[in-house]
Amino acid sequence: MSENPENQPFVALVDDDQHSAHLLTRMLLAHGAPDIRWYGDANAGRARLTSVLADPATNWPGLVIVDLKAHSSANLEFVASIQPLMRQKGVLVVAMVQPADLAQRDGLQTAGAAAVFVRHAELDAYRREAANIVSFWARSQRLDAVGM
Repeated sequence: MSENPENQPFVALVDDDQHSAHLLTRMLLAHGAPDIRWYGDANAGRARLTSVLADPATNWPGLVIVDLKAHSSANLEFVASIQPLMRQKGVLVVAMVQPADLAQRDGLQTAGAAAVFVRHAELDAYRREAANIVSFWARSQRLDAVGM
């Protein structure tokens, strides 16, 4: 039986810093995440998500991680802008914030983020948070998705 890689689970990452996206991708994969697909910055990410989710024949992401750093409310604006589509398609969105920005947690969750994770500067704490994201993804998988 051959497996089509296009039908494998994946996580979409919207991050406006390529180095940060690469580091987070490595950490998530090291903790057992499925394939990670970097969707670029806010504009590219919004366009790609809209395109992917408009095609019922395309495999959709099981989770969207938003880690925008352009300005202090970039994550909130992005989550709010994509949430109607995400809710309609049943795709969960999570956001990353700096420890000092934890006050944004309520706003992000009100805007539609299913969870908020902290972007730690210390490597071991960053690894633990990456493991928490993978655990969240695993717990949120639809049971009926198996074998599709």
